[in-house]
Amino acid sequence: MEMIVPTGAGLVRGAMVGGVARFLGVPYAAAPIGDRRFALPQPPECWDGVRDAQAPDASAPQRVRGVPGVDVEALVGKGWLPGEDYLTLNIWKPADDRTALPVMVFIHGGGFVLGSKDAAVQDGSAFARDGVLLVAINYRLGIEGFLPIPGIPTNLGLRDQIFALQWVRDNIAAFGGDPANVTVFGESAGAMSVANLIASPLAKGLFRRAIAQSGHGAMTRDIGVAQRLVKALAKRVKIAPDAAGFRSVAPGDMLDAMEKVSLPTARLDLRDADGREPVFGISRFVPVHGDDVLPQKPLDALKAGAGAQVDLLIGTNAEEMNLYFVPTGVREKLGRLLATWFVHKHQPQARKLLKAYGMGAEGVKPGHAFTDALHDLVFRWPARRFAEEHRGRTHMYEFAWRSPLFGGPRSDGLGAAHAMELPFVFDTLASVTGPQGLCGEAPPQALADRVHRIWVDFATDGRLPWDAFTRDNRLVYRLAEGEAAYEPPMPCAPYLP
Repeated sequence: MEMIVPTGAGLVRGAMVGGVARFLGVPYAAAPIGDRRFALPQPPECWDGVRDAQAPDASAPQRVRGVPGVDVEALVGKGWLPGEDYLTLNIWKPADDRTALPVMVFIHGGGFVLGSKDAAVQDGSAFARDGVLLVAINYRLGIEGFLPIPGIPTNLGLRDQIFALQWVRDNIAAFGGDPANVTVFGESAGAMSVANLIASPLAKGLFRRAIAQSGHGAMTRDIGVAQRLVKALAKRVKIAPDAAGFRSVAPGDMLDAMEKVSLPTARLDLRDADGREPVFGISRFVPVHGDDVLPQKPLDALKAGAGAQVDLLIGTNAEEMNLYFVPTGVREKLGRLLATWFVHKHQPQARKLLKAYGMGAEGVKPGHAFTDALHDLVFRWPARRFAEEHRGRTHMYEFAWRSPLFGGPRSDGLGAAHAMELPFVFDTLASVTGPQGLCGEAPPQALADRVHRIWVDFATDGRLPWDAFTRDNRLVYRLAEGEAAYEPPMPCAPYLP
């Protein structure tokens, strides 16, 4: 069966399967090609007749990085699917004529350099079956989206996200959604995008609630610091570090150079004036502050009252960095000198900080202390700081279910690693179950039922089964255990701003 719905640019045809109407690849902006490649997003070109929206479409130029022993395609999609028209979105809705449905808009992760709205783990069918209209968006990545090239608008990826939210405001009622009841949510880079949108004056009024899964507002750079990356890339491909130089290189032709400047061994110093590099090498390409999208650092904006009208649910997983350090063997094999060298590249008090996590203590492997420190440095601490500075209603969670993948005599498994909450939130455990599935064999469906319901209830009317987080009570809800607890102090706190 099919369903046809009008948009501002023309009619779109979706498919109805299992009580869910699905529209894939609906344009929210014009194709970013030619003169529009490095330009502000523009409305999509109108079309005649009915546009088919029943199959996945193009994605932004990217190169997927593998994780040994893990099926990453389920998490980030199939990689670069070439095509001009990739500023598109997917919609899942109940296959009936209900109106005023709560709307959720999902922003995918991938370090601002990879990912897609079409990844299997974030299929929106379960949300639609539970009465929520789910939207998932693509946006410009890497050089096109997050490189502050002189002569080109900054933060084009964030501007795309804002443009998509404006499209939702103007068009979603035709699909049965309530434009006054929108929750924006995302994971990893998508959650960092959400945090930045909360702080951005350009996004004010476009959503009522927000959920940041394993992300926060600390990973932005000063424009001047980020332009060191512009110069490094330009030097590698022998072009001028300006608009004309980068426009002379075809989309996708700089993926090799992007990978080389992203290596830990690349001689590229992106520390700020305080000697801190807030991204810890996870990605060179992140949003910048100091423009009209982010006039201030997000935390400074929150202190001034930005986003106070938004209800916020923010949280992290208990063992985020295991995704990077368990499959690669880093957690078991890393030595003290290399661990200290790495942290020192990003924080000025590396030795004291690692010592606080047990580095040098009898019976503590250096890689274990290093991994435990990075859980807090990269994810948990800055998420708590974002919650502390948010002036609106704020709730915190921690996802603690431990995946048995990679378990064995020398390892207790992947644990509550980065991205582990995604299949529970979307109720898509089947997409990540198996010998190389993120969740291993037989993950608990009952937990997915509970976590998914929490997200649905919050998007519907703001309900949550625990009290708000404040600077005084610091309540954090443990999703695996189903109870709220007070947040214990973190060892890294004395060494961070």
